Amino acid sequence: MTQDLIRIVKRSKKRLGRGYGSGKGGHTVGRGQKGQKSRGKVGILFEGVKVKKSLLKKLPFQRGKGKHLAKNKPLIVNLSVINLLPADKEINLDLLVKNRVVDGPDAEKFGVKILGNGELSKKFTISLPISKSAARKVEKAGGKII
Repeated sequence: MTQDLIRIVKRSKKRLGRGYGSGKGGHTVGRGQKGQKSRGKVGILFEGVKVKKSLLKKLPFQRGKGKHLAKNKPLIVNLSVINLLPADKEINLDLLVKNRVVDGPDAEKFGVKILGNGELSKKFTISLPISKSAARKVEKAGGKII
């Protein structure tokens, strides 16, 4: 029997506190008798004792706007990938998107930078931001940088 057929008979969970007919209804509805947990929700950061230092107090401050956002770093393209493209072409954003080296919307948003990982055996004219090591390898192969 396949997994799909077994999944059909899965029962929905019991909804607490919805009367006796629900199977888990009535007086305390599975919460025990007295105490904080029986009456309401306990906050996720609550640790119980005042003396004990809470987790939030132990963490260092993180100041400034956008501290949780991802950094907008450019997409990286290595020379080993550029070496696969046809020779004597001008390497720009349109060519990289057309040959599916980078994704179009992401390249527009973040930009593209060429790094010097790999060898280059063809001549290229490059009109994108490029690292120093990659620039040396392009010029050594006979290409130029605009």
